[in-house]
Amino acid sequence: MGRQFNSREEVDFVIVGSGAAGGVMARELSQAGYDVVVLEQGPYLQASDFGHDELETFFNLEWMGGIDNEFPQTYRLSESEEAVLVGAGLPVLIYARMVGGSSVHFTGNYWRFHPIDFTERSLLGEIPNTGFDDWPITYDDLEPYYTKVDWEIGVSGIPGPFDPPRSRPFPVPPLPVKSSGVLMDKGARALGLHSQPAPMAILSEAYQNRPGCVNCGFCLAFGCEVSAKSSTLATMIPQAEATGRCEIRSESTVVRLDTGENGQVKEVMYLDKNGVEHAQKAKAFVICANGAETARLLLHSESSRHPNGLANSSGKVGKYLMFNTQIPTMGLFEHPLNEYKGVQVTRIIHDYYNADLSRGFYGGGGLDARFQPGSPLWFALQGLPADAPRWGKEHKRILEEYYTHTMSVAAHGTSLPLESNTISLDPTHEDKWGRPAIRVTYNDHPDDLSNLKFLQDMSVDVLEAAGAKHVWTFPIAPTTVGAHLLGTCRMGNDPDKSVIDRFHRTHDVRNLFIADGSSLVTSGRGQPTMTIQALAFRAAEHISGFAARNEL
Repeated sequence: MGRQFNSREEVDFVIVGSGAAGGVMARELSQAGYDVVVLEQGPYLQASDFGHDELETFFNLEWMGGIDNEFPQTYRLSESEEAVLVGAGLPVLIYARMVGGSSVHFTGNYWRFHPIDFTERSLLGEIPNTGFDDWPITYDDLEPYYTKVDWEIGVSGIPGPFDPPRSRPFPVPPLPVKSSGVLMDKGARALGLHSQPAPMAILSEAYQNRPGCVNCGFCLAFGCEVSAKSSTLATMIPQAEATGRCEIRSESTVVRLDTGENGQVKEVMYLDKNGVEHAQKAKAFVICANGAETARLLLHSESSRHPNGLANSSGKVGKYLMFNTQIPTMGLFEHPLNEYKGVQVTRIIHDYYNADLSRGFYGGGGLDARFQPGSPLWFALQGLPADAPRWGKEHKRILEEYYTHTMSVAAHGTSLPLESNTISLDPTHEDKWGRPAIRVTYNDHPDDLSNLKFLQDMSVDVLEAAGAKHVWTFPIAPTTVGAHLLGTCRMGNDPDKSVIDRFHRTHDVRNLFIADGSSLVTSGRGQPTMTIQALAFRAAEHISGFAARNEL
């Protein structure tokens, strides 16, 4: 356990959220010599607490707070519609409530963004009726911090033909190739494409006192009981606590940020697990709560000085929500693949990463070879072809064969930033703590769906070229579930068009910073977590410098 601070004692920094960005921020600021309190709404679990209960994980959503609607969400396609309460089952917004956040249950795909991601607007031009824009930083600005992610948390891999420049190799080699990876290699060769080992935030061998992967097969949506997955729970958080300057205050749900007469944030109000309200004072505050929770917190922290929400003079808080498009394509093979074993992904294809407007639409993406969905029950409900029988002897026969002989090629695409795609406060529904429910307004740009169809067609080609005896697809439809919560507090140089500057300081409030997926200007090609962590390392360096120079 780390240090325990009195809740009325002013610390140097309060960090809201302990996930991919929050864990990095906690370690970096505490190692720099600052007193840090991390407020996390979920429990503090250990590796020994994680198991393989598929019912609790996939269907009861224990890592998200359960399915009893204590944390309701509402959804609509446009502002002209009335938002509908999302019922029991998978919500619109997917993220974990626990120390380590979604880094505990993610798949571990760790692509870097490419240089083009930061300058696409200049290269491709305007896309009408969108917020498509360049970033205020470049890939070269971020590259040292991508490398820091590789080496500080532990990323397995080897550079591929389309990888952006890197200043240092991967710290550990790629994970062993699975059947799906071998078949992707075969299909890619036949098509003249380039399949490469997937960079993964899962250790292929022992590194920094953590073991390599034991191939249990329970990566996606599960915590790792051996700590081979490079979550912040397994990496950054213990190191932060070891400084003696960081307290992880779990089961602490932040409800608002209060400002003083000078306009600076003076304290954060939060509820403990019993619903009792507390306040924590600090010199500065860093919000790392994800693209949905961060926007809700700022909007809920309105005051006479900030009537439209904290740090929202631009009116852009909650705007430009991006999910990334994604769809699996399934292939049945003659021989057993047994894809339920091992990590999710061992091979990727990035030949279609760059946008090519000659296709008639904006967008690019990547393909990966995996088994989706992985749970037997989930596969039985969602993974079989549409014409497969759903009950009886033939259903059992097909399920027995298909479960062990099937792989998928997952397509990961872009999401254009639309001001109409938003996180806002629902005026009708509240969560268990009395906070307005998160209201999601989201509809894909037509180019995103056209791009996804293009990537789906490429996925079919790869599977057929690999020798699949049966390939089936799923309908291209508007995205209604998002695990990548991006863009709602975007970074920019113009305070009228963005929420934070290039150093992650909010334009409106000098001692308030935001470092999570909400800061992204564009969506990348489907795997944003490594970029979120690289941004967090970079932001922490600058914030620490501001503090050292008394510029908070």
